Amino acid sequence: MTVTSLVASDLDRTLIYSAAALGLTMPDAEAPRLLCVETYQHQPLSYVTETAAALLTELPQHAVFVPTTTRTREQYHRIRLPGPPPRYAICANGGHLLVDGASDPDWRRTVATRLADECATLAEVRDHLLTVADPAWLLKERVAEDLFAYLVVERALLPDEWMKELAAWAAPRGWAVSLQGRKVYAVPQPLTKSAAVREVARRAGTDRVLAAGDSLLDADLLLAADRGWRPGHGELAETGWSAGHVDVLEERGVAAGEEILRRFSSAVRPSPA
Repeated sequence: MTVTSLVASDLDRTLIYSAAALGLTMPDAEAPRLLCVETYQHQPLSYVTETAAALLTELPQHAVFVPTTTRTREQYHRIRLPGPPPRYAICANGGHLLVDGASDPDWRRTVATRLADECATLAEVRDHLLTVADPAWLLKERVAEDLFAYLVVERALLPDEWMKELAAWAAPRGWAVSLQGRKVYAVPQPLTKSAAVREVARRAGTDRVLAAGDSLLDADLLLAADRGWRPGHGELAETGWSAGHVDVLEERGVAAGEEILRRFSSAVRPSPA
């Protein structure tokens, strides 16, 4: 029996990398060649290595590839990954399931029902964020897709205990928090990548889910997968998060993105006859 795999991967700091996140520590002459996969305001923003680009191009030949991101739909559509456009994509941390680039209305209704039944309102959480944030380190405040909120902060000035205090306030109200780079996310607990991936797997008729991610917002996705990988950087690495079926990679930065794609490719290619 042929096993059909679904590959669900986070994007930022997992598959694609900004210039600041590349993590290139080798001599310049040994640095990998890079391909720009995102432009914003007429400037290159995100990259993969050329080797990663080749692996991305090949991957959909052997599996259902599903980009799975906390980005909004607008932010996701800025990305031009190598290879054919994915049939499915997950945006807003599971809030939108894209089918051929358009948000699926049935999934939107499912998400809206869960959020109304299971957690505090976005307005309450947003008000709290603005109350406890200090203008000395708060740079911006944003709401994404009317689903969750995030702050852009000066991370060096963020007090050590502030995230723990925010998490303690949010958890009883059905919300989770995550610090990724300069962004503090507050996301409803029912809003998960794993729930959306399960729906894609059902629709696509796949038998096995492979996943990768670097942040605490990816933990549910990794736990729900049959097999997973996390890079040697990011929020999961900083907290020492692990699971028995999730491989912890030594690679960091853009080299980790390349290695994750190499592991995906190896896992989904048919065995030699």
